Amino acid sequence: MARKTVLVGCIAFAVVTSACAPAGGDIAQKPRPQVRTVRSATILPGTKCPAFPADNVWNTSIATLKVNANSTTWLKAMNTSGTSLHPDFGPSGGIPYGIPWQIVAPNQALVPVKFQYASESDRGPYPFSASTPIEGGSNAPGDRHAIMVNPQSCTLYELYHAYYHSGGKSTAGSGAIWKLGLDGLRPAGWTSADAAGLPILPGLVNYDEAASGTINHAIRFTTGCTYTAYIWPARHQAGQSNTKCPPMGARFRLNASYKPTSLCDKMCLAVVNAMKNYGLILADNGSDWYFQGTADKRWTYAEVGELKQIPASQFVAVDESCLMVNNGSGQAFQPGTPQYKHCV
Repeated sequence: MARKTVLVGCIAFAVVTSACAPAGGDIAQKPRPQVRTVRSATILPGTKCPAFPADNVWNTSIATLKVNANSTTWLKAMNTSGTSLHPDFGPSGGIPYGIPWQIVAPNQALVPVKFQYASESDRGPYPFSASTPIEGGSNAPGDRHAIMVNPQSCTLYELYHAYYHSGGKSTAGSGAIWKLGLDGLRPAGWTSADAAGLPILPGLVNYDEAASGTINHAIRFTTGCTYTAYIWPARHQAGQSNTKCPPMGARFRLNASYKPTSLCDKMCLAVVNAMKNYGLILADNGSDWYFQGTADKRWTYAEVGELKQIPASQFVAVDESCLMVNNGSGQAFQPGTPQYKHCV
C-alpha cells in the first residue's frame, strides 16, 4: 500500500471541518487523553481484553445515520460501479494471507525500536521478538505489519514495516501503542501503523468472530483514491489533491436491503450484517474496496470466496460527525441516548 506523508494539515471542505483536528501546534501535543475504562461487547479472542470500550466509535452502530452529502462523489472516485468487495485475507497455499497478530506473554521482554517516522511514533519499548509474526512472512516486502497484545495489561502494540534485529537494533516505519480499555486517539496529525492514524486490530475480520456468527465492530478497508484530509476518528492523511476522493476516516454502510445472491453461510452473513450495522472505515491507501482480516490458517477458499459477491454499489457514505463526543477521544454517542437524537 502507498505510504503516508510525514505531516498532515486539515483541508477545509464541508465534511472535514467539523470533525478534523487542527493542524500546526497540535501535531506536537503530548500522548492522547485517557478517557475512561468501559467494558466492550467485543473481546479479543484468546484474551479478556476489550477491543476498545463498548461506546467506542469502532463498536458503535451506524445503521440509522444520515447519508453523507459527499457520498455519490466519493463512490464514483472509488470505482464503485461494477466492483465487488475483496477480502484481503484467506488461504494462500503457504503463509496465511492477511494481517497476523500475536498474544504475547505478560513478561515478554520489551525492546527498543528505531522509527523512520519517529516524531509521530510511540517510543515504546515493544514486545517485539524474532517469533513475532510479520504480515506476509519474515522475508516479505510491503507493509510488514506486526501486531502484539499483552493480555494482562490489555495493551495493543502495532508496527508498520517492522524488522526485528537482536541487540536492540529493531527498526520500523512507525509504531503505536494503545490501551484497549480506553477511548484515547493519537495526537492530531500523527500516523500509527496505518495511514489514517487508527488502530488496525479492532477493524480486522477475525476468524473467531466470524465463526461465532456475530461481528460487533466496523471493518477497516482501503481504496486507491484518498484526499489530503482526514475526518474523525482518523488522525492522519496520505492522500492526493483531488477533492472528489474520500478522506481518511470516512465511513461507509452496506444498504440494509442488500441480500446475497449466492451462497452466504453463517460466517459470510456475519460479515454482511457487520457491514450493515457497523460499516467500513477508510484506514489506508490500497486497492479499491479491499477489506482486511486476520491471517489465520483456518480460513478456507469457500469461506473467503463467499465474501467476494458483495457489490460496492450497495454502499453509501454516512456522516458520523454527530457521534463525536470529543475530538481527542474515540468515544461515540450511542443509539437510544438523548445525545444521539441529532444524528437521525
